[in-house]
Amino acid sequence: MNTIPAQEIKRRGISAVDDLIKTGDVHIIKNNQPQYVVLSEKRYRELLEAQEEACSARVRASLEDLKAGRVQRFASAKDLLNALEIEEEA
Repeated sequence: MNTIPAQEIKRRGISAVDDLIKTGDVHIIKNNQPQYVVLSEKRYRELLEAQEEACSARVRASLEDLKAGRVQRFASAKDLLNALEIEEEA
């Protein structure tokens, strides 16, 4: 994991991150704790794309469940909560 103290960035500016970012994400340490992460633009776009793909996959799976009849409908939120409580007990 690439890390750099926030003080180093304050002292040198963003150029302090330039060499580290070449080998991966850079974690910025402030008060002895990781506080921020700097990503390359390419890595950022990859993460956004992966997030969109995961969201699409969840929607497709939900639609497949609906088409296959694996969806339960409830008349009220109370009925849903009651069903969930029964599942937890089982």
